[in-house]
Amino acid sequence: MLAQTWVVDDNYLPTLGIKLTKGRNFSSQMPTDSAAMIVNETAAKLMGVRDPLNKPMYLPMDNMAKTFKEYHIVGVIKDFNFASLRNNVSPVILMYGQDTGALSVKVNTANITTLMAMISDKWKSIKPGKEFEYSFMDDDFDSSYRAEQRMGTIFIIFTSLTIVIACLGLFGLAAYAAEQRTKEIGIRKVLGANVGAIVGMLSKDFIKLVMIAIVIAIPVAWVTMQQWLQGFAYRQNIQWWVVVLAAVLAVLIAFVTISFQSIKAALANPVRSLKNE
Repeated sequence: MLAQTWVVDDNYLPTLGIKLTKGRNFSSQMPTDSAAMIVNETAAKLMGVRDPLNKPMYLPMDNMAKTFKEYHIVGVIKDFNFASLRNNVSPVILMYGQDTGALSVKVNTANITTLMAMISDKWKSIKPGKEFEYSFMDDDFDSSYRAEQRMGTIFIIFTSLTIVIACLGLFGLAAYAAEQRTKEIGIRKVLGANVGAIVGMLSKDFIKLVMIAIVIAIPVAWVTMQQWLQGFAYRQNIQWWVVVLAAVLAVLIAFVTISFQSIKAALANPVRSLKNE
């Protein structure tokens, strides 16, 4: 089993909020923990046993893999993402010890400057001569998905521009259609047609075109998004109601845009309309 091996102490799990699903955490009060290990759920599944607790595992003691040391499993932790969501969670083995090459600290950001100075002094006492370098975990996660966030922002901007341009186009077409049918609208009003009937008459042709566009756009958008999501091992499936909601909003925006000109034409004085004709 190929797995990442991390050397941690008994404060690692509570500091990062990692949950145990079976067994216990390391303890400085138990000398036998020098040969103990904690595995994540993925590693436990790959072992192929129902209960991995107290099961022996052998790890090489040198790079030549000629000498092995026996360890026993004391706990299983819940899987967590320590790499990109584009990848599945890989097996992780935690071994008890002191890793002086790295330090994980849970901080309160109320007075971060003073706190970082204290941590720096502590680091110098642990690893004298090694420069103190640090990063915040939330910043690391943010940088990991900054490309997706940037792409999402670009999509929102261009989608908004597309909607505005489409609404302007519909507005202009509705105005042109209402102007071309001024005489017809006047005659219908004289014969007793109400505002709703005239708005429906002027809107239905445009709504039909919008519906055709939706029928064409939905499969294209669905396939495109599914292909993009394939790049992530962990992803949210697109629910059917999202597609329906998008279609309803598109029809609603189109109807509101068209209705402005349609209502204006329907409320015009039919006598003046017929006289101008």
